[in-house]
Amino acid sequence: MKQILLLRPRGFCAGVVRAIDIVNIALDAYGAPIYVRKEIVHNRHVVEELSARGAIFVDCCSEVPPGNRIIFSAHGVSPQVREEARQRNLRVIDASCPLVMKVHLEAMKFARAGYAIILIGHRDHDEVIGTLGEAPDRMSLVSSVAEAERVAVPEPDRVAYLTQTTLSLDEASGIIECLRRRFPNIQGPPAQDICYATENRQRAVKAITGRCDLLLVVGSGNSSNSKRLVEVAGNVGLRGYLIEDETAIDLRWLDRVRSVALTAGASAPEHLVQRVIAFLKKHGFTELQEVEVIEEDVRFALPPELVAVPAGPGARLAQV
Repeated sequence: MKQILLLRPRGFCAGVVRAIDIVNIALDAYGAPIYVRKEIVHNRHVVEELSARGAIFVDCCSEVPPGNRIIFSAHGVSPQVREEARQRNLRVIDASCPLVMKVHLEAMKFARAGYAIILIGHRDHDEVIGTLGEAPDRMSLVSSVAEAERVAVPEPDRVAYLTQTTLSLDEASGIIECLRRRFPNIQGPPAQDICYATENRQRAVKAITGRCDLLLVVGSGNSSNSKRLVEVAGNVGLRGYLIEDETAIDLRWLDRVRSVALTAGASAPEHLVQRVIAFLKKHGFTELQEVEVIEEDVRFALPPELVAVPAGPGARLAQV
């Protein structure tokens, strides 16, 4: 009998739930339009659902009429973006993930202390762009071990590193090991910057690699944490694919496959996972087994701008 191993934890993390709730609560309380800078989270389906409710997604603050409300995405923004919003008299609602803001605060702390900062992350990712903006004159971006071997700093004994929250643990550890070898006195964050949800979803993938023939990851192509799940599987020899939804599945992938593991990135809605399950069942994968590797129970409070605003039917209320 062909089976589906449904991994848990999967899908929405606390920061994503909070960000989507923020947009829905703002729409319920103030009505459309509500402007959102960049994608609120990196998932096309989520963006389309919120657009249908009246959210307008823009690339920069200059696209928002002065005096209107704007929501900053979960990936965080630079001080320059905040200043631009202030100059346009925009009413800001900040949906930045608290774990991303932790990295921003660490960057500010190290910069004030006079450290050169090496940020480990992927170029052009919204989170990395925002973090770099906290100390652009003191921060260098490193995306690989090869770049870590070449990076130069003014004072080798006064350097610190930070990481993007959605990296592969294995990827980050290799780069950090290289930096520590090159700069023995390098300082790091008090606790790792890679977020709990990224780590837990990667741990779940590693836990089932010997039990399945194929991994399917539900998530968008611009979702860093979703792509890392496929990479984690590939690093241990498990074939994996990133899919937006069930329509992206190539039936040839299922040839001679007896067991499919299924998970979802931290910005992928559960209803997409259920659609993939229904698709797989139609193609002979009739046994469903849920595999829970670690229990998650993380909640984030709403931002001060919305604390007193009553939540309407669009909010999940998972952050209370």
